[in-house]
This record gives sequence, C-alpha cells and structure tokens, in this order.
Amino acid sequence: MPKDLLDLVYSIMLSMKFDIEPLANAHCDTGENPLWDADKRLIYWEDIPNGRVFQLNVDTLEWSKIYDGPLVGGFTLQEDGRLLLFRENEFGILQDDGSVQSLARDLFPETGRFNDVMADPFGGVLAGTMGKERGLNGGLFHVSPSGEMKQLWTGSNCSNGMGYSPDRKTFYWTNTTAKTIFAFDHDPQNGQFSNVRAFIQTPIHEGSPDGMAVDANGEIWSARWGGWGIFHYDLEGKLIEKIEMPVERVSSLIFGDDDLQSLYITTAGGKDDSDTADGTLYRVRVNVKGQPEYRSRVGL
Repeated sequence: MPKDLLDLVYSIMLSMKFDIEPLANAHCDTGENPLWDADKRLIYWEDIPNGRVFQLNVDTLEWSKIYDGPLVGGFTLQEDGRLLLFRENEFGILQDDGSVQSLARDLFPETGRFNDVMADPFGGVLAGTMGKERGLNGGLFHVSPSGEMKQLWTGSNCSNGMGYSPDRKTFYWTNTTAKTIFAFDHDPQNGQFSNVRAFIQTPIHEGSPDGMAVDANGEIWSARWGGWGIFHYDLEGKLIEKIEMPVERVSSLIFGDDDLQSLYITTAGGKDDSDTADGTLYRVRVNVKGQPEYRSRVGL
C-alpha cells in the first residue's frame, strides 16, 4: 500500500476514538483564545478581526456575545474574575456593560497588533504580537502586574500559542512564521528565560502551528492552522496522535470542565452570511488531564 494511503488510513483510525462535538457556530473569521473559567463554568473565546468576545455556559451550552468593539488579539482571566483584553495596541479591563477600562495605550506600535496572550505564574501576562505589514518585527512581550511592559523576543511575523511545563521549568512559545514551537529553560523562582531551542518543527504539509496547551503530563497539544486538526506530542517532541477536525483552520484550544479532560477548540474561516462549519467552537473529550490556567493580576 502506498505510504500516502497508509498515512491517511492511520490518521482516520486515530481520529475515530474522538467524539468531535460542535458547540457554538458564531461564524468566526478568526476564532481564538479559548479560556476556561472554572468559577463561573464558562468558556470564553473571541473573533479577532470582527472585535467580538463570546461566552458559553458548559452546563446549558447557551452562548452569547459579551463584547463588540475594536479587535481583540487575546485576553486573560484576572484574579478578580474579570477579563483583561489586549486590543490593537492597548490593554484594559472588560466591564459588565461591555465597555473597556483602558490600563495602557499606544504600546510599541511598530510591532503591530497583539495576538495570543497568556497569564504567567506571577500574575503578569505574556503577550505576542503580529509583525506590522507582514514584517519580522513581531514578537513576545511581558506585562508585569504593575503594568510595566518589556519586549522579550522579536523576529517573528506571527507570535502564537504558549504554555508552561507542570514544574514550570520549561516554557514553550509558538513562532508560526518559522513553523516552530520553541522551548526555553524557565526559572520558576524568578521567571527568567534562557537556553532557547527549536523543540517541534512542523512539516509544510501539516499546516502552521497556532495556539497550544500543555497537559498535566507536560505533553503538548498544538492547533494547526491549515492542518485540519490538533497534534499531540510527547515530552521528546514526537507526534503521539492527531485529532482530525471537520474544518481546515484550527486555531487554538484549552483544557476545561471540572476534570480538565475536555478540549475546547476554536476554528476560523467563517463568515456571517455562511452556513459552513468554519469558525465553530468545538469540544472533544480526551484521556489526559490539562493544567489549570494561571490568572493575571495586572492593575489589581
């Protein structure tokens, strides 16, 4: 049997053990940044270019739009339960009425808009950016709890998913431009990074690595833009399995539910006047636990 056909059969066999459950089709152009709120039992996600943020109750599966305004490149859950939105070139707190209390404006405009962010173990935020006009001046920034912002790395057009190992001694960062997930040594006491190296390099035919999550075993789950799936890697960076998704542009994922064994997966490519599945939020049950997400304390 030809290798391409063998690969297809193997991929189908792997995907058969997963139940892909569509939850909400907001026809997102670029669905992104799913985030689990264990206290309120909500999943938040966004549609970046259309400036929309949504929430879904995981018990009732009812969902609604909670923000409609300037584009949001990512957000974190604050320690007080509010969302910290990173918009075009600013960040601020989402209020109950849908308005945003700005905490900082006009941040490093030469790098382009924010794209994919996560809270760190110390209450700060790691915030990626897009290269302006598709240049390699995007990168990764750190925002301290006091709101101080500094650049950590540059040289990417599209900074993307991030995560920490369970012992916090390794930090992973996705550089979509280079089709590479990088690993850094991380000091869990002072938050310093060192010894950067390429950890996972993705073949062109598998699409581009996008959002990601790290499970309780320290293994990586990578969403694949243009790759029709979620790719699961072991501690050595070797592919374990692929979750085949029904849409091509799979953008990000988060572990959620009480047992942290559900993947909530965002996708892209939808349009408001379309009836396709592109841009749907999905849920998939898996046999490993995720890690609780850190919460930010910026401005608190």
